[in-house]
Amino acid sequence: MNVLGIWDGHDSGAALVQDGQLRFAINEERLTRRKLEICFPSRSIDACLAYAGLAADAIDVVAASTSDPAKTLARWWPWSKEQYYAVRRRQSPPGPLSSLTRRAKYTVTEWRSWPLLEAASRAALRRRLAPHGLSRADLSLVDHHAAHAAAAAGASGFDSCAVVTIDGVGDGLSSTISIFAGGRFERVASSPASASLGIFFEHVTSLLNMRELEDEGKVMALADYAAPIADEDNPLLSCVRVRDGVIEVEPSGFALRSALARVQWRYPNEQFAYLAQRVVERTCVALARDAVRLTGLPRVALAGGVVSNVRATRWIRLLPEVDELYVFPHMGDGGLAVGAAALAAAQHGSSVDLNLDRLDLGPGYTTSEIAAALRRAGLEADAEPCLSARVADALEQGRVVMWFDGRMEYGPRALGHRSVLARPDRADVRDRLNLALKRRVWYQPFCPSMLESEASRLLTDWAGGRNRAMTMAYEVAPCCRPRLAGVISTTGTCRPQIVADDAPGAFAEVLREARTRWGLGVVLNTSFNIHGEPMVCSPDDAVDVFLRAGADALAIGPFYVERSDDAPAPTVRPAPRRQ
Repeated sequence: MNVLGIWDGHDSGAALVQDGQLRFAINEERLTRRKLEICFPSRSIDACLAYAGLAADAIDVVAASTSDPAKTLARWWPWSKEQYYAVRRRQSPPGPLSSLTRRAKYTVTEWRSWPLLEAASRAALRRRLAPHGLSRADLSLVDHHAAHAAAAAGASGFDSCAVVTIDGVGDGLSSTISIFAGGRFERVASSPASASLGIFFEHVTSLLNMRELEDEGKVMALADYAAPIADEDNPLLSCVRVRDGVIEVEPSGFALRSALARVQWRYPNEQFAYLAQRVVERTCVALARDAVRLTGLPRVALAGGVVSNVRATRWIRLLPEVDELYVFPHMGDGGLAVGAAALAAAQHGSSVDLNLDRLDLGPGYTTSEIAAALRRAGLEADAEPCLSARVADALEQGRVVMWFDGRMEYGPRALGHRSVLARPDRADVRDRLNLALKRRVWYQPFCPSMLESEASRLLTDWAGGRNRAMTMAYEVAPCCRPRLAGVISTTGTCRPQIVADDAPGAFAEVLREARTRWGLGVVLNTSFNIHGEPMVCSPDDAVDVFLRAGADALAIGPFYVERSDDAPAPTVRPAPRRQ
């Protein structure tokens, strides 16, 4: 059974499930080089088929999700989402009717699907799939939140659990609570799209003059720099509440934006961010508590864009009524292709196992392909026999190394395949990374990758588990914080990747080499990209970013390339979009 999952909305992509096993997954942005791509995932589909060596007629089922009015209209008239994308990413100024179009956009996204719309979505999808030779395959169109839930439960490893999805909007809903047991789902609560925690935070992000659907993490980071305000004095807490697993927002719908703007006028930006962050934390905790109470299940699996908020998920993990918590690593809409494929495969009789212990699910490249990319750029390098040791030596000296190894990661986090590495204890290196290389705001913290034996002594609340892919915040022990100065927030927490001490591969070897040099098997690890661009995918992408950024060295495949002291300063220019 070959099931191809696709998602053709925000952060579009595709995934291939063969006989119940996830074989390949990628998002379109990595191939078009346009951040959070919204176009139909044509390149991703081709990449899935190419990896597995499958002809299109070998695909049994194509699984997609979401058939609400907004999604159906975008499938038939894709120019509408292109216009929104350009304005949202500040590539085009808003037009004279921008306030009306914004109101219309939020109103339409609240509507639910009905049979005629589902038929229209199927027809639009069939039209786009035909050029790929996928006309023979069955087309499964699944519910938006059901796809999120299937991804979270399927990858959790739990035989039974409460599944909570917390999103912006999809198929007329903003959150759901379900029982997962015996391979089946039973939804026990849901919140309407007009009462959305995700839309609440999206409005906050936009009002702070940041890009909604992209910069919510900046809002969370900015909140750390506010003077704390007691919850009883927080005017936003009265806007959002939870009752029996259902989110209630007052005022609901688009009127919420005006109410938030009135509050913002009274507070500095960092305090407004703090007020909103507390709403997200408290609402998520209330939903999780209700989920355990309504389902009777103390293990919880999470998915949906809001659960990328690692502060909120940490508070859920610490709840006494939650025994175990799992966060799906590609929690936003970019992970819907995997969820849709898993759900469709199960509905067609496959036993599905979404083992995501490894997330290197994207393309890989041969040594000859890497060498050819270096030659095209005029870079000369010989294979390095002790590459991990060479990289650790450079890091010890305070250098920044761009790291490209193996297949590309699936999801938003760099996990040792497309990474930028530095020492974890140097605040000056952190600042150089933020301002000179990544070119992003100074207050966003970086993340550490660490060996598991380090986690047990550096993190006060690490107790093992499957949240190893930078999906959760943990508290760093006060005595260890100076040694992790480059990778912790002002609250003393970090968002780590945890790597088994005996893990195979060159990246794990870098961590082991690091421990012999500065006494900790920890490195600063951030995504291999320039801010506002997708993470690199191919060797050509990696070389291009290396030449445009200011890193000291590039470790790519078996090769190690150093930037010469007399190299010209990197030129800041956007990467071209692939046509």
